[in-house]
Amino acid sequence: MEQGGARDTAAERPSPGAPAAVRYGAAPGPAGAGPAADRVPEQRPGAAPAAERARGEHTHSEPAAPPVPGGAGPFGGPAAPVRRHSVRGQILDALRDALVGGELVPGEIYSAPALGERFGVSATPVREAMQQLALEGAVQVVPNRGFRVTERGAGELAELAEVRALIEVPVLLRLARTVTAEQWAALRPLAKATEVAAAVGDRAGYAESDRAFHRAVLALAGNQQLVMVADDLHRRSQWPLRGALLPRRADLAADAAEHTALLDALIARDRAAVQSLARDHFTGTAG
Repeated sequence: MEQGGARDTAAERPSPGAPAAVRYGAAPGPAGAGPAADRVPEQRPGAAPAAERARGEHTHSEPAAPPVPGGAGPFGGPAAPVRRHSVRGQILDALRDALVGGELVPGEIYSAPALGERFGVSATPVREAMQQLALEGAVQVVPNRGFRVTERGAGELAELAEVRALIEVPVLLRLARTVTAEQWAALRPLAKATEVAAAVGDRAGYAESDRAFHRAVLALAGNQQLVMVADDLHRRSQWPLRGALLPRRADLAADAAEHTALLDALIARDRAAVQSLARDHFTGTAG
């Protein structure tokens, strides 16, 4: 089962504390919109004016906002200094992790200046990262306000699982005939990495190690375009659904165990088991 579709028994949500929309800089809604007004981030000295913040606008000449005091990171964890030479890439990675972990809530609007304050940078690299996520379909641009996290339904997740199965299962069956046991065994550390992330309930770490495992498997086919297309579908399948419960540690562990079982079947060249395990893994019928 892939991470985007939480199992029926899943019961974990983001860590307690302030509501996600407040902690992660959701943009305020229109006047009189009720609870949305509570999401206005705290103004800090030197920050962009309120009207500009609501638009999600930020000029290149504006100085970087100060980091969040008290050592707290932008998404609730320990703060880590942002290296300027790779600030956009680091923020993009952090936003992707926040999507998978449920800190960025589907349907909520987030402004680049508000998120920039929490990263301790200007809005420009945040906006650039958000624009990349918009190209990937993770967020939608809301003129004069910011970016709305895309709301997805179970139907879209099922479609992604079907497409992934159509692409990857035939490749796995072909590789089961040609790849040596030694080559498959070399991928066991990647399968183990998913188990380690699952054991500690690290959803973001699990998402990355999960994709790394699947990329390595498909790379044995020698088709880089295949790897890129499949990885894009995989990433999209990991985004949470609106209102869905996040996968629990046990759910991640069950998913990780399927990687080891798949490797065992590939090493044994048991094509029937490979087909069954792979289809169940994509559609979530196993475990």
